[in-house]
Amino acid sequence: MKHTRSEPSEREPDASARPPLVRELLLIAGLFLVYKLGRQAANGHVEEAFHNAGHVWSFERALGLPGEGAVQGALLHSDRLVEAANTYYATVHFPATVAFLVWLYWRRPRHYVWSRRILAALTGTALALHLLFPLAPPRMLHAAGLVDTGQVYGPTVYGETPSTDSMANQFAAMPSLHFGWALAVAVGLIVATRSPWSLLWLLHPLLTLFVVVGTANHYWLDVIVVSALLAVAYAALRLPRTPVRTHLPWPAVPAQNYVSPAYARSGARR
Repeated sequence: MKHTRSEPSEREPDASARPPLVRELLLIAGLFLVYKLGRQAANGHVEEAFHNAGHVWSFERALGLPGEGAVQGALLHSDRLVEAANTYYATVHFPATVAFLVWLYWRRPRHYVWSRRILAALTGTALALHLLFPLAPPRMLHAAGLVDTGQVYGPTVYGETPSTDSMANQFAAMPSLHFGWALAVAVGLIVATRSPWSLLWLLHPLLTLFVVVGTANHYWLDVIVVSALLAVAYAALRLPRTPVRTHLPWPAVPAQNYVSPAYARSGARR
């Protein structure tokens, strides 16, 4: 009879790693509330935000980065393409991240805890930067010469007057959480699924990059900074290894039926 070493299947969720659902719902709701309050607290720094925008624009040109207008120029070739990009920007950000966390919670609990920690660390750091470095997006910067595609073509999630917008902080461009969350979702799915097609998940952050720059909601530097923050988060918060369980190379023998080899030899000599 051949006995082989067996390990838990990658496809089967480890229920012991799944945290209580109610606790997770309360935790995520609390994080979302902090996120919204933090963005509102950073609102209103109009003069500083435009001052920083000028510095970011000049710094990008000094680095030799391509102008954001090159991406927007490709987008403006079609009204339908612009509207699709605006819709993607307005509707995909939160639902895609929530769906990602829900799927991980039920199918990959260990990966869920890790990804939730990554997203929380990234979002908290981003909110701190929003407070310390308010930044007007390129659509507001006259020197950029870009179109506010949300206001011109629709749909948009922002009010017409940024300084009085009660729904969102329009001066929280640095860093781009749109791109940061999209990249975290893609990396989380690649690690959790590990299939030959896993790299296709990177299409989500690539499309998000095209959208956030093309709609003039973010600078290239916003994307670079959030990518660096995410890299630090991954370096600090490693995915815990799954404990390997092995079976004995032979079936266990009940104690009452166990006969020592020495006793068996002595009995044989009788």
